[in-house]
Amino acid sequence: MDVTHLVQTVAIYAIPVLFAITLHEAAHGYVARHFGDLTAHAEGRISLNPIRHIDWLGTVVVPLLVLYFSSWKFVFGWAKPVPVNYSALQSPRRTTMGLVAAAGPAANLIMLLCWGVALRAATDFLPGAWSTPLAAMAEAGVVANLVLMVINLVPILPLDGGRILLSLLPRRPAAQYARFEQWSSHLLTAVVLFAVFDGMANDGKLMARTFAPLGDLAHLLVRVIAYG
Repeated sequence: MDVTHLVQTVAIYAIPVLFAITLHEAAHGYVARHFGDLTAHAEGRISLNPIRHIDWLGTVVVPLLVLYFSSWKFVFGWAKPVPVNYSALQSPRRTTMGLVAAAGPAANLIMLLCWGVALRAATDFLPGAWSTPLAAMAEAGVVANLVLMVINLVPILPLDGGRILLSLLPRRPAAQYARFEQWSSHLLTAVVLFAVFDGMANDGKLMARTFAPLGDLAHLLVRVIAYG
């Protein structure tokens, strides 16, 4: 493991990832407040302060442990979920639930576009001394927001994609689908354990192949933004 490269990567990704997580969670709370649920507002979660959204176990401890035991090939973690009282949302409640869920990925899409503008500006207009670090951070912002948006849109409860799908399904299939949520935490745990095992036994090759399409999409997007 190249420690210097690891430190540089963490330094470049720290700000974009914190912004991606913070605005994603704050967007959920803001839209929930807009539609009548004041729970997140009362708990101070509609905030741009990343400390309010960090779950020290899921945002710090677990990602570091997964990184280490997967031979630095895979990372997994979570932020502190924004509390939403769905019964307090305005009618039609299922529609507003879907909009609250979609707010997080939408915030990531907006940030992706903003980082894309910064990346293009860094490559086209800024002098060399400033362009390299800004371009690296902007590229990290594009990648981080794309990954967070895509993973959260996977239609598995309690991810945002699962909530959106739940809001679109007819009532009977929606009720059946909602029962799956009790098993979802076990599924996510299994993915993490598999990533750790793959890193220790197989140098992370299976997880690398699994997420290769998403990585290819991220790098293609960066090339298109940077070079037109």
